Amino acid sequence: MAGGIGTPGDSVLGRAGRMLRAFGEDDGPLTLSELAARSRLPLPTAHRIAAELTQQGFLDRADGRFSIGTGLWELGQLAPVSLRLRHAAMPHLMRLYDATGENVHLAVLDGFEALYLERITGPRAVRLLSRVGGRHPLHTTGVGKALLTTRDDAWFSAYAAVPLERDTTFSITSHERLRADIRAARERGYAITRQEMTLGNVSIAAAVPDVAGLPPAAIGVVTHLERADEERLSPLIVATARDIAAELG
Repeated sequence: MAGGIGTPGDSVLGRAGRMLRAFGEDDGPLTLSELAARSRLPLPTAHRIAAELTQQGFLDRADGRFSIGTGLWELGQLAPVSLRLRHAAMPHLMRLYDATGENVHLAVLDGFEALYLERITGPRAVRLLSRVGGRHPLHTTGVGKALLTTRDDAWFSAYAAVPLERDTTFSITSHERLRADIRAARERGYAITRQEMTLGNVSIAAAVPDVAGLPPAAIGVVTHLERADEERLSPLIVATARDIAAELG
């Protein structure tokens, strides 16, 4: 939640954006008071903006509580990452799932995080924390490390200011060690994490070759440590990433 209360230059659009971003992935519908507090708005202002957002379909209201509206979801489907990337990638992701039976992810780089666009799973796949529309760190996820292989030295200089949090005892928390890991990933053509976000899980991922008009993207497979056949999975993942780029090309 960003922004202050009544700050100079605080536009209506900025306040509305703060209100929409007040919702978290673990939240149910929120009361107006909760929305006002989270978006740091006076209650009368929050009431007016919430009413306008509801009228536009960006918020839904039921029983005095608010949730993200279907109108916002409808607009989101027009974003290039959904309309172009996700749409083109889906058949290839399904084939990768059919070949592996494991969790398959599609993610893009957004700031210093991996934003998950798609996840395909099934009864045999391991349980994960990821969800469509969710964000995870770059340094502890397979798709995140694959995205890091696309970045240049100038980008890494800025990224060096980001603390690398430890999710497990296997997480990399040193930028120097992470850079070495990314160099190795570039050389072999794919990235890998071993129990770095969730104990017992291994992720193998590859960057999708650059496509004009789209952010850097990556696909990955997450499996259990005991089933992590790197020699079998990595060629399938790399080939799928190339097929997606060719589809978009």
